[in-house]
Amino acid sequence: MIAKLSGIIDQVSPDGAVIDVNGVGYLAFCSTRTLGQLPPPGSAARLLIETHVREDHIHLYGFVDAAERDWFRMLMTVQGVGARLALAILSVLSPDALALAIFAQDKASLARADGVGAKLAARVVNELRDKVGGLAVSPAAAEAASINAGATGPATDAVSALVNLGYRRAEAFAAVAAAARRLGDGAAADALIRAGLQELAQGVTR
Repeated sequence: MIAKLSGIIDQVSPDGAVIDVNGVGYLAFCSTRTLGQLPPPGSAARLLIETHVREDHIHLYGFVDAAERDWFRMLMTVQGVGARLALAILSVLSPDALALAIFAQDKASLARADGVGAKLAARVVNELRDKVGGLAVSPAAAEAASINAGATGPATDAVSALVNLGYRRAEAFAAVAAAARRLGDGAAADALIRAGLQELAQGVTR
């Protein structure tokens, strides 16, 4: 079972890269995020690999870091999500953004991925929201989890207000999480809304 490839990039296509390892070219399918972080052809590179063996093929999936690989594995546990859809999701959402979207129950962000409709996006959120804790997540995602777990309170009210202003749930959760860390415990909803809008203006979710 291949777990890692280290070699020279032979070529890059829209959905993968060929890595030359001692004269043997291995095609690894990748997300656009991983492809965007690879150096140009002729350069040395390393990819973490997930090997899928089927009766009619052996496919290699490459990842620039362990976080993306771990999310790929987790997404594959959701009914209806195969390797192609998992890579599509990881192409539009980084691991941290994906964790935030799931904690925030932001189905719209997941549905931006090619081939992911509203029903499948909802299934991903519902099936993974209790499993995300097993992965390393950003401070914003962890704070979003605590906001979501609280169900009610100033932070939840602030998120709702920002969503009503037209921001995506994941953006709103990230902004309020950052504002809550800055203002500390006990901050009122109106203060969190104002601080959240400041965070959004500064691009906190980028």
